[in-house]
Amino acid sequence: MTRLLTQPSLALLAASPRLPVIAMVALRFAGAVTQWDQRSRTRRALSSLDDHMLRDIGVTHAQARKEAKRPFWQP
Repeated sequence: MTRLLTQPSLALLAASPRLPVIAMVALRFAGAVTQWDQRSRTRRALSSLDDHMLRDIGVTHAQARKEAKRPFWQP
């Protein structure tokens, strides 16, 4: 899937004073969905790391498992 707008791009568009309210709502929603997708992918990647890789980043297996189980909407 190709992303046409990055989150910083969405922030720039949302800062524009000339956008209608519905456009602002749509941009905020798109930003939230983008952030949720990033969290989901990051947590999925974290859950796939082996113990050696987790040690390299200073995370225990239990910490990684706990983080990976969190829902995407929770920061």
